[in-house]
Amino acid sequence: MTPKLLLDALLPLMTDLSRELPDSERYRRLLDTLRMLFPCDAAAFLRIDGDVLVPLAITGMLSDTMGRRFRINEHPRFRAMLSNIPPTRFPPNASLPDPYENLLQCKSGEPTARDCLGVQVTMSGRPWGLLTLDAVGQTSFDGVDIGTLQSFASLAAATVSAAEQLHSLAEASAQERARAEVYRLASNHSQREPLGQSAAHKRMLKEVRLLASSNVTVLISGEIGVGKKLVANAIHAASLRARKPFISIDCVTLPETQADSELFGHVRGAFPGAAGDRRGKFELADGGTLFLDEVGALPLPVQARLLQVLQRGQIQRVGSDDEHKVDVRVIATSHRNLAEEVRQGRFRADLFNRMSVYSLAVPPLRERGQDILLMAEYFLEENRSRLGLQGLRLALEAQQALLGYSWPGNVRELEYLITRSVHKALGQHAQRPSTLLLSETDLGLMSESRDRALPETDVPTGDAPDTSNETLAPPLQNELDLTTGYTLREAVDAYERQLITSCLARHGGNVASASRELGLDRANLNRLARRLGLK
Repeated sequence: MTPKLLLDALLPLMTDLSRELPDSERYRRLLDTLRMLFPCDAAAFLRIDGDVLVPLAITGMLSDTMGRRFRINEHPRFRAMLSNIPPTRFPPNASLPDPYENLLQCKSGEPTARDCLGVQVTMSGRPWGLLTLDAVGQTSFDGVDIGTLQSFASLAAATVSAAEQLHSLAEASAQERARAEVYRLASNHSQREPLGQSAAHKRMLKEVRLLASSNVTVLISGEIGVGKKLVANAIHAASLRARKPFISIDCVTLPETQADSELFGHVRGAFPGAAGDRRGKFELADGGTLFLDEVGALPLPVQARLLQVLQRGQIQRVGSDDEHKVDVRVIATSHRNLAEEVRQGRFRADLFNRMSVYSLAVPPLRERGQDILLMAEYFLEENRSRLGLQGLRLALEAQQALLGYSWPGNVRELEYLITRSVHKALGQHAQRPSTLLLSETDLGLMSESRDRALPETDVPTGDAPDTSNETLAPPLQNELDLTTGYTLREAVDAYERQLITSCLARHGGNVASASRELGLDRANLNRLARRLGLK
């Protein structure tokens, strides 16, 4: 065969490498080209799958061959072909049994003796499959150029590699589209709206409306559980970006080794396991809002790269030299005092200045008065609907207990408390009631609520009141000295620190028991203790 004829035969096949084709069509064209180059009456392309060979494409064979699975240890010809890199030939008089016996399309009166060739297809230096050729006659393959056949096997491997890469890209693209759709739907779903009628809540909503009309970066501060993400969502929903994605990322749970990839994306081969290109959160949020929850938890090297993106509006995927322009509004939150984090060297001063173009403080639940009952009713209705109850209400003393509690875990703690109390109350009924009334006992906040609700009265001089029937809580050790000039926040933190320390001491360090006494979810107690610097 002349070089020109060889090139003419191979050119369409090489063109197919960059085309999106069904695998069956791609492999059929491969065998058609094989039969053009080499004189054969039948050919097959087989892939190794464990201990069997699976036909991917056939020509000149009965159609049911595609359904066969050839066990390699049962077919010595296949074993021989897979053990030799050069093509292996089995002439018509070969003693080893033919795996294609009775599977070739033979014309009536045609001789049954066949000349057979098999060449190994390797991927990454390991056997991947086989190309086999069968021809009727004693000397059909005498003039075959073995080097050309081996080169064709390399082209077959390239065809497989191209198919797998196209599959990988298509799958990655589908995953990205699915992820983007999930984010889009999540941003369009009915979100909980910030509820409240208190003066503190109204002041916050006024700032939300102001921020919605601009594109400035916002830093939302507030204690754990006050609903900072809810406020960020409200800003996005009221802005001109409302129809674009609202993408969130929890910086606390973000490992440093994955932070760059999660935020900025990566290209295939950027690091071990990077099988394909991937867009980061900034690209997914293009045109919309990126919510960085607890931004203070980001490692310093990631903070530096985040600052560059905020300043330039361009991101660079890990492993790539190309830059992508993005239009993203960033809203970040932190329950930490970031100014103090800057002083301690744990947060970049330049990033803090860039992030805090506008700072919005979300008030703690204990400062919102009757809003506590408003939100409690909302969570009650959620539970009523979910559990299929006709009615679910709070008794008067239960309402007073909620108003008297300090809510160190804020709105999140209130939500968990209501859900837990509803299930606790249901468990006390042998038969499921249609209407449920939550009592103060169901809430489990009696002791602290009662203490906080007691009016301040002057104790008259004379005989001390009889307290023989009262159970007094053990006094706090090292009680807070309020004459030392604490700010309100410092005084509250110091009191909470003493209260938790004392409670843990009474329970021998058992966090579960202490959390029950304090009326807190265990996870909330752990988070509060970490914030207060307790180990």
